[in-house]
Amino acid sequence: MNRLAPPAILLGSALLVSGCATYVRHGLDAAQARQVELSAVRREYVLCKETEQKILALDPEHVTEKDIRGVLSQAPAPRIINIHGGVYPVHCRMIAFSEFLMGMGYPGASIANPGDGTYTFSCYESSEKIAGVIAWYYEREGLRPMIVGHSQGGMQTVKVLRKLAGLSARRLHVWNPLTWKEEEACDILDPLTGQRRPVVGLQLPYATSMGGGGLTRVLPNQWDMCGCLRDIPDSVEEFTGFFKGKDLYGGDFLGYGPANYFHSMGKAVVRNVRLPAWYKHGGVPDDVHLLKSQQIIDWINNYRPPDVPYDEPHLEVKFDTDSRNILWAEDVWYSIKKHWVIELQRMIRAKRSQDHGN
Repeated sequence: MNRLAPPAILLGSALLVSGCATYVRHGLDAAQARQVELSAVRREYVLCKETEQKILALDPEHVTEKDIRGVLSQAPAPRIINIHGGVYPVHCRMIAFSEFLMGMGYPGASIANPGDGTYTFSCYESSEKIAGVIAWYYEREGLRPMIVGHSQGGMQTVKVLRKLAGLSARRLHVWNPLTWKEEEACDILDPLTGQRRPVVGLQLPYATSMGGGGLTRVLPNQWDMCGCLRDIPDSVEEFTGFFKGKDLYGGDFLGYGPANYFHSMGKAVVRNVRLPAWYKHGGVPDDVHLLKSQQIIDWINNYRPPDVPYDEPHLEVKFDTDSRNILWAEDVWYSIKKHWVIELQRMIRAKRSQDHGN
């Protein structure tokens, strides 16, 4: 008999009753949703030839602040799906991360849901819904969304990837994020090929999980992830898994050892990053304070991660102001702006190919 099980279950129950960070979604009616979709959800982008050429000339692995302010600010951006953890008020941390992204130059329209203005999804919202919402956005915006998950939201990120890969669902319905209703269709019109394709099989450019695992595994909504949390399917091109030492809530074996490493199931490129043990599990996405220093902003924009599957970064410079969580923020921002460029280049090339074929 496992003597540790009852205390773990009691702790899990305590976490649940201490307050859940979730939303009560009130969808728009059909007419309102259609109006918002036509006015706020970008269905077709018209970039001048000069802007297209500037975007195609960008190096995705060396995106500067000048590139962001001077070139990318004139273009759309992939939808960011932020998934926050489960204990109130952890969602505020992911909202702060959204504010950080916007301060770095990422368009808020690609983060906030146009129907209700929320910046995040809850880890308690179904993975089928989130996967369906991702398909809905891609069909209308032409850029594949990215996922950033924290704590239980990191576990939910892997659930969504498994759903898109067809590992836990053969069919997925499209979900409308304006009405918050499931649609009948299980396929979308791929905006880059003009062909219909199922939701299952959609591959995302980038996803990341911070602090998924630990004692949150005992929560009933996470039981189905016990044996597969660290396995990353090919429904994402690049995945970064973050963990930290002394992490009771999000680190397996307190965040020490290979039990925390994510692994590719196939072609997905997977990196693992161990953050300092003194980082606070719940506070890692709270990064808006980093915008107060141009020195820190420059450092973050100039950051490039080492080309290694496992990294244990340390900050080797002292700033004159608060630099908490910079090791996480700089890595995630690097990947987001990298795939921002790649997705735009992909869209431009597809559009030109279609134009030449007509």
